[in-house]
Amino acid sequence: MTETLVKDEQLLGKVAAELAISLKQVKSVIGLLDEGNTVPFIARYRKEMTGALDEVQIRSIQERWQYIQNLEQRKTEVLRIIAEQGKLTDELQKSIVKADKLQEVEDLYRPYKQKRRTKATIAKEKGLEPLAQWLLTFSNESIDGKAKEFLSEEKAVLTIEDALAGAKDIIAEMVSDDADGRKWTRRETFKSGAVVSVAKDAEKDEKNVYEMYYEYEEPVNKIVPHRTLALNRGEKEDILRVAIKMNPDTVISYLSRKWIKKQHSPSAAYVLEAIEDSYKRLIQPSIEREIRGELTEKAEEQAIHIFSENLRNLLLQPPLKGKMVLGVDPAYRTGCKLAVVDETGKVLKIDVIYPHPPVSKMKDAKEKFINILREFKVEMVAIGNGTASRETEQFVADILKEAGREIYYLIVNEAGASVYSASDIAREEFPNLHVEERSAVSIARRLQDPLAELVKIDPKSVGVGQYQHDVSQKRLSESLHFVVETAVNQVGVNVNTASSSLLQYVAGLNKTAANNIVKMREEAGKFTSRSQLKKVPRLGAKTFEQAIGFLRVLDGKQPLDRTGIHPENYSEVEKLLKNLGFSAADLGSEELKTALNGLNLKVVSEELTIGELTLKDIVDALVRPERDPRDELPAPLLKKDVLKLEDLKPGMELQGTVRNVVDFGAFVDIGVKQDGLVHISKLSNRFVKHPLDIVSVGDVVTVWVDSVDMKKGRVALTMLKPS
Repeated sequence: MTETLVKDEQLLGKVAAELAISLKQVKSVIGLLDEGNTVPFIARYRKEMTGALDEVQIRSIQERWQYIQNLEQRKTEVLRIIAEQGKLTDELQKSIVKADKLQEVEDLYRPYKQKRRTKATIAKEKGLEPLAQWLLTFSNESIDGKAKEFLSEEKAVLTIEDALAGAKDIIAEMVSDDADGRKWTRRETFKSGAVVSVAKDAEKDEKNVYEMYYEYEEPVNKIVPHRTLALNRGEKEDILRVAIKMNPDTVISYLSRKWIKKQHSPSAAYVLEAIEDSYKRLIQPSIEREIRGELTEKAEEQAIHIFSENLRNLLLQPPLKGKMVLGVDPAYRTGCKLAVVDETGKVLKIDVIYPHPPVSKMKDAKEKFINILREFKVEMVAIGNGTASRETEQFVADILKEAGREIYYLIVNEAGASVYSASDIAREEFPNLHVEERSAVSIARRLQDPLAELVKIDPKSVGVGQYQHDVSQKRLSESLHFVVETAVNQVGVNVNTASSSLLQYVAGLNKTAANNIVKMREEAGKFTSRSQLKKVPRLGAKTFEQAIGFLRVLDGKQPLDRTGIHPENYSEVEKLLKNLGFSAADLGSEELKTALNGLNLKVVSEELTIGELTLKDIVDALVRPERDPRDELPAPLLKKDVLKLEDLKPGMELQGTVRNVVDFGAFVDIGVKQDGLVHISKLSNRFVKHPLDIVSVGDVVTVWVDSVDMKKGRVALTMLKPS
């Protein structure tokens, strides 16, 4: 085995150990990714090779492998630069090779890095480095006598003080560049330091958002992610001044023990001055930047994780299939826009009513609304939760009581609907509609199929995060794209009804391929088989392999095309069905279900030479051909009546929908103007590490009113049943 292969094996082993996954699994995943396979394809169709790792685990391997490769690249670069300077010792080389964090490599490289002109480089140019080295020998000779040897008019070293000041600058930089010293100081500051903030310009904080941070202190190792991001934002807005406070004596005492070898030497006092200067001027500001950077990185990871989890749960909300829906985009002055969409999402009617001030055409609004309900046999009303939402809800609830049949309404989270309405996608879809009318259509469709509608907008606009504007936008976008891609591929896509926006999230497809599928569908009519997609321009063999299992043809020539079974397994599936006395036409029948449920998977997998995990997925698909994982989730909370803030009393029991989950709790829509907050401490009787462990966006939960603040319009809720 070559040296490179041995090294790669060691690095892959490192990834396996860190992620608690076997080396074989890591090797398989890296191999599959290198061959150009996508994460959803590997997770769904290569389970035998990966040991059934899911998308998140596969992505973790991908990211960790990338980090380790970048680290190795940086080590090679650093070793080369130091070697070219002729300063690479065996010990230094070992330390760099052994480092498993980029920060450690940079610390070791620091003394050899090309620096801009510093006090120390100026002192070296004046020939004072030998004096600095002499001071560090802690000789008992006269310091003034030694310093006189370095006086030079030509180099502007005119006095003994000048010579010693330059030597101390050189020592200060040496102390600052020492990797072990920096590592210890960083660790100690993390352990014993505190994050402190004071008001810099409180007048800029008009709503007193940062009031609790005007005079604030918290240990570095205790600060929670959302507070880090809040402090960062306050500092960015020039309202707060934030710093890391550390007892300097602790660090200076440690550095003195490390550097001062003879306490009683005349040099000791000068070296101590250099150490104090080094800490105050060089080490402390640099370590503070590093620690704050690390705290921010951790906080960003947490914020991105929360946003991603919330988005995933929002995308996988159960669709209300086969319903005639009336979408309402509420407003005061410009009126409530109405859009009726049929079971397939097709727009049948657009209108506007003015039930609220300043126009207040209540009679006309009521008449028009009732006529629409009757004419189109509307089964559900979807109301956006923006401006005038609660007044519109009251209006709708009153009308539904008079409708003479069961019609329910829902409050739909309209976050991002206005972003969609003004987008190129919306203009292309509805060129003749106004922006608000497009919003009403989007609100109705969100109820019918949240996933298909939400993919049309930038995931950052869906309003289910915390501090999403304060984190690395690149990392946030990557993470959210991964979440949308995973959700779309888990559900599967009807190739004959999907928009280009939805298709481009299918594994292997990009915007061009997605547009070409839609174009071909519009020009040649509906696809009648998966194999027809091979004729789509820019959809090559590899792309077809990656995407096709996630694309469904529901009423085509080949019944297997409506399932999640990959065409690469069709021959084995047909053989299996034939052995059981059935054909693909029997998919989903009770007889076939009974026969499949009695199978011995181990025996059949050997007969068909197909993996047991793959066979299990195939059997599931044959039993439930059009299975949608969202159907197994609780249905949304349907409503018939409205609730006001004034109606709420402590102890009142309510049903609500979780709208957002953050570090400190969950916001629940209980049908009043403001979502109520269930604080983390009120989520469960047991210790809760994070609210996501208890609730998810879209969950329907039972809550009790804890307290109501009428002035601020705030409701505190609890999920702990009152005794």
